[in-house]
Amino acid sequence: MMDVVTLGETMALFTPKTNGYMRQATQFYIQVAGAESNVAIGLSRLGHNSGWISRLGDDEFGKKILNFIRGENVNTDNVIFDETNPTGLYFKEILTREEINVQYYREGSAASKMSPEDLSEHYISKAKYLHLTGITPALSDSCYKAVMYAIEIAKHHKVKIVFDPNIRKKLWKNDRIKQIILEISSKSDIVLPGIDEGKFIFGNNEPQKIAESFYDYGAPIVILKLGSAGAYCLSNQYNSLVSGFKVNNVIDPVGAGDGFTVGILSGLLDGATLEEAITRGNAIGAMVTMVNGDVEGLPEKKRLLSFISELKTQDVNR
Repeated sequence: MMDVVTLGETMALFTPKTNGYMRQATQFYIQVAGAESNVAIGLSRLGHNSGWISRLGDDEFGKKILNFIRGENVNTDNVIFDETNPTGLYFKEILTREEINVQYYREGSAASKMSPEDLSEHYISKAKYLHLTGITPALSDSCYKAVMYAIEIAKHHKVKIVFDPNIRKKLWKNDRIKQIILEISSKSDIVLPGIDEGKFIFGNNEPQKIAESFYDYGAPIVILKLGSAGAYCLSNQYNSLVSGFKVNNVIDPVGAGDGFTVGILSGLLDGATLEEAITRGNAIGAMVTMVNGDVEGLPEKKRLLSFISELKTQDVNR
């Protein structure tokens, strides 16, 4: 049985070896980046069984991505190689620690061609959790249909659905963004929006009211990400802020939200309380920001527990 199955696009990430405008870069290094595979990798490093569903171009980038993800002990049995469409690319421009720009080249990518026909009901039905983001339904109409079919399978087999809106406004080519985010939220067991996403969807700045709005749409558990301040959780048994972990050496914030999701799912799979799972999510999110790259900062269990223990000790001694 799989602990978590996730569905989405992963790309080859190019980052200049020097900071500054991309136009001035002459050398890049290549990494692997994708919100859903980040979560699968993070969970695998913490000792959980995870699987990733996607399409990759039958090209060198696709082969590199598959080899990397498979090398992290993530199950890739439901990854399809596409002989017609290419693997998506993603460039990261680092001007300063505080100013990081990203540019995607994913239109017409292999992953954007995902459809319900690509999904295995048996594969999804054997998972405890199905992890989805708002990125995948934004890629194409067929991707939207694939996500909705995955939800249908999960519901039928009582697989819990965890949804991170992860809104990328540049990807949406129509005005259905809010409608689709709320549609998926209403069908999910746990929703993990960011504070800015809550403001965008509901036009409200208050964490509690944003959480209540998602809750009213049908999500039994809403965990609103507040950055270094932590996360605000609302469920029928819990309603409180869980403080975050502040770090002084922030290098790259990209991927911190995925790390947060890893912590939540890992904690719940380990039988932790909701508060303990959120604390783990806050910790991994903080750890990811201290390392360049999407998955490079995702910890193994021993390092994670040491990080949490050390920072809690520092808080007590202040």
